[in-house]
Amino acid sequence: MPDALDLLTTRRSVPAVNLAEPAPDAKTLKALLTIASRVPDHGKLSPWRFIIYAGEARARAGERLAKIVETRDGVTDAERLAHERSRFTRAPLVVGVVSRAAPHEKIPVWEQELAAGAVCMNLLNAAHACGFAGQWLTEWCAFDADAGKALGLKDGEKVAGFVHIGTPTEKPEDRRRPDIDKLTTYWTGA
Repeated sequence: MPDALDLLTTRRSVPAVNLAEPAPDAKTLKALLTIASRVPDHGKLSPWRFIIYAGEARARAGERLAKIVETRDGVTDAERLAHERSRFTRAPLVVGVVSRAAPHEKIPVWEQELAAGAVCMNLLNAAHACGFAGQWLTEWCAFDADAGKALGLKDGEKVAGFVHIGTPTEKPEDRRRPDIDKLTTYWTGA
């Protein structure tokens, strides 16, 4: 296992279409989800949950999305419908990280939503540590009420991310990173 700093500096997002089998097995997936859940969580609310899209369920999820765009939006373009059908089959495993943030007397909703985002990032780091790669996506279906219902969301829930996980088919390349000096100020109170 790489040391922690090396692990964090070498993690890269790999496009979902460049992720192949094998995906994490059930035991490894449980470990990944356990690690992903080790985030700041004021009030111990666990304001997130997971929906696993694996095997044939990935294709069924895509069929539901295609039906929404075809029926509701009147889309008949075969290429667009095929794209929707394949949305969850790009990678061998997709983990939906769902925000269950709700009003609370002490913990702001925003803090709870940030916790769900931290879960997504921890999941990517855990996958990388286990030799897998991933991509955190949202796309239209993460923000659409009909899609959310079709994909298993309950009332009041939102998708924090669909984390696609698998084995990279290519070595991920680094991208230009932000200039930290331009993003950093020191507050002096003066």
